[in-house]
Amino acid sequence: QVQLVESGGGLVQAGGSLRLSCADSRRTSAIHTWGWFRQAPGKERQFVGCINWDGLTTNYADSVKGRFTISRDNAKITVYLQMTSLRPEDTAVYFCAQASPYGACGTTSAQYTYWGQGTQVTVSS
Repeated sequence: QVQLVESGGGLVQAGGSLRLSCADSRRTSAIHTWGWFRQAPGKERQFVGCINWDGLTTNYADSVKGRFTISRDNAKITVYLQMTSLRPEDTAVYFCAQASPYGACGTTSAQYTYWGQGTQVTVSS
């Protein structure tokens, strides 16, 4: 059973930073592409960014480009979302997701197979 464990959410003032982590409890070989999504109340789940299986390709939504960075530690089977210059409109539940082995760095939910439980990020103005 795949279990993605997220951590790092919380409350931060506008302009601040947070780092989210997502660990694969199975600790299988690091061949999966990972994505981050977010969902604000009353809104659809939104693509934030992704990193491909070998860490050489990343892709970000325009709304976070230049402020958010995704990285991965294959030894720890963990993916990170470093968020800087946070804005109130970044407030949402953030989800990590894992695609199939060697999968493409996709921007849609359907391209991901497993999901974390979500972690709340709240940015106050």
